[in-house]
Amino acid sequence: MPANTKKATGKMPSTKSANKGKPAARESIKPENKLAKLGLHNDMDLALHLPLRYEDETTLMTIADASLRGLQMVQVEGVVTACDVQFRPRRQLVVTVGDDSGQLVMRFLNFYGSQTKQLAEGTRVRVRGELRHGFFGAEMVHPQYKVVNEGAPLPDVLTPVYPAGEGLSQAYLRKSIANAMSRLDWQDTLPPSMLDTLKLAAFEPSVRLLHNPPPDVDEHALIERSHPAWIRMKFDELLAQQLSLKRAQAARRAKTARALPVTGRVTADLVKQLPFKLTGAQERVLEEIRADLRHSFPMQRLLQGDVGSGKTVVAALAAAQAIDSGFQAVLMAPTEILAEQHFRKIAAWMEPLDVGVAWLSGSQKKKEKTEALAHIESGAARLVVGTHALIQDTVQFDNLGLVIVDEQHRFGVGQRLALRNKSFNPAGGAAPDEAQTVPHQLMMSATPIPRTLAMTYYADLEVSVIDELPPGRSPIVTRVIDQNRRDEVIERVHAAALEGKQIYWVCPLIEESEALQLQTATDTHATLSAALPGLNIGLVHGRMKPVEKQIVMEGFSRGAVHVLVATTVIEVGVDVPNASLMVIEHAERFGLSQLHQLRGRVGRGSAASVCLLMYQGPLGGTAKERLAIMRETTDGFEIARRDLDIRGPGEFLGARQSGEAMLRFADLATDQWLVEKARDTAQALLQHAPDIVERHLARWLGGREDYLKV
Repeated sequence: MPANTKKATGKMPSTKSANKGKPAARESIKPENKLAKLGLHNDMDLALHLPLRYEDETTLMTIADASLRGLQMVQVEGVVTACDVQFRPRRQLVVTVGDDSGQLVMRFLNFYGSQTKQLAEGTRVRVRGELRHGFFGAEMVHPQYKVVNEGAPLPDVLTPVYPAGEGLSQAYLRKSIANAMSRLDWQDTLPPSMLDTLKLAAFEPSVRLLHNPPPDVDEHALIERSHPAWIRMKFDELLAQQLSLKRAQAARRAKTARALPVTGRVTADLVKQLPFKLTGAQERVLEEIRADLRHSFPMQRLLQGDVGSGKTVVAALAAAQAIDSGFQAVLMAPTEILAEQHFRKIAAWMEPLDVGVAWLSGSQKKKEKTEALAHIESGAARLVVGTHALIQDTVQFDNLGLVIVDEQHRFGVGQRLALRNKSFNPAGGAAPDEAQTVPHQLMMSATPIPRTLAMTYYADLEVSVIDELPPGRSPIVTRVIDQNRRDEVIERVHAAALEGKQIYWVCPLIEESEALQLQTATDTHATLSAALPGLNIGLVHGRMKPVEKQIVMEGFSRGAVHVLVATTVIEVGVDVPNASLMVIEHAERFGLSQLHQLRGRVGRGSAASVCLLMYQGPLGGTAKERLAIMRETTDGFEIARRDLDIRGPGEFLGARQSGEAMLRFADLATDQWLVEKARDTAQALLQHAPDIVERHLARWLGGREDYLKV
């Protein structure tokens, strides 16, 4: 379709308001700069910008035949017999088109004034859209169209529709991609013998078919991305990712880290004073971490464990090994509440052992921050706990040996790199060969990652899993309840509080939103305070000052606050064993992972615990599915697997926030067999064909490999 197609689809404002309030600079952005915003910088980028879908413009129907087809996409051709701007019931452009078999109306509710000239009487147009029967006969609302000469040939391939940014027409993209493909060196990165062994199609024919599929192509295979051409694209993409990750792993092992072999006084005393015995799973993963820390190349390990499985004590014992070996350790968490929970818990363990523990956050007063920075730089602080404030330039370590990042998927790649790359300056000055020394790195996540996802996105990480909960934890019963039964829920909260139990009440918003019409935390706090006058109702949300949040949280921790109304700031890190009832308001608005994390705040003591998921109907299909899963299971790994099925890998990993390089073509739900094939092929190529590795990575990743390394 030509450039005027977009103007005729009903998604553009009228001439009168099209440019109102827009800065002139936006009009001057060159198309090539818009291509760059889509990540299309060279000819191969353009060739690999594959269609989202296709339109069949290879056939024409008469208007009479099209009228018999019902609500299907059809293409007709005719001559404009009338073109009028009408004002009832609203301003619209009505164009009548006829052929020898009949007439139809094209109706545009949004249009440009120039379209009245473009579609003047006597103009021949080719029109594509859904034909329906309106009050005045057959019509198409906002169809695609183009002006043609009589006898103009039809395309002999399906018309691709590409992902496009603002101001980029399909016509411009098609022309740019066609020009790029005419200039390319199409040398296949994989030799014919390997293609035969792997039963893969050649690269150039695959790309050309996907951009311009013939009319007789298997449309189902094309749409489902199971066509051999799509299989080749998916394999190449997965192979590039596996090559990059494995190469990053090899590069990491070639780097130097200071071995941390000592498990001495601090470690032994910490284990002795713990008020509980480590589980078998904690012992197992701790030994895996200890073995890594003894190496002179940097550890890069992901510690997975369901909510309440005891990851914090494992992290503390790993830090103790670094401290016993003469080095500093740092723990970074994504929220101040979580970071402070870690600090309080770990400091309570460490300070009696004469280990200096420093706290650093963005909300600290200048004097406190200056003192903390001095203790960190001098080495007086052997363990440092904090938020994003740890990656600021003013933070300098004396001899950093271990970096621990909690809820690592919440941090951007750049943030994790910044902490890992903090100066390593052993006392007395670093020798020249120590300049490239990097600390060991332990990442933690309470969001279990399914095996396929871990194999694909974390091939550079060793993975340890705590798959056992500490003894004495009570099972959590989950109930789904309609919002209309709110009074019953409030009565249940009252009864639980009178029994000496504590309650969380979680709300999704802080302030009123007319669009979402959600009950807010502030309103809920007022409602519960009025309904339960004998109870102390606390309120915590993200816009409160840290000291205000701290006062409320301390009150809840010691039992002075009976009910804590909160937003999702309490999603992770809050540990109050006496809290055994949780109410989650508008549970249909939360994702599975978030619901599971929130539910994990109860069931941390011996009392039977309940989680009530309150929803407002009517529920959509996805929301129903999420709530049903939460009711059926408390297994974090099963929830993670189902979450992956629902959301896909991009959202599951927090990709938009973290900068992880996402797969464009492969689908981990259906292409696991390709992941395993790509992994094995990558290993063989790295050992025997480094030239192929370089060519393949240059084609598929360019300079984007850094995002796969932390």
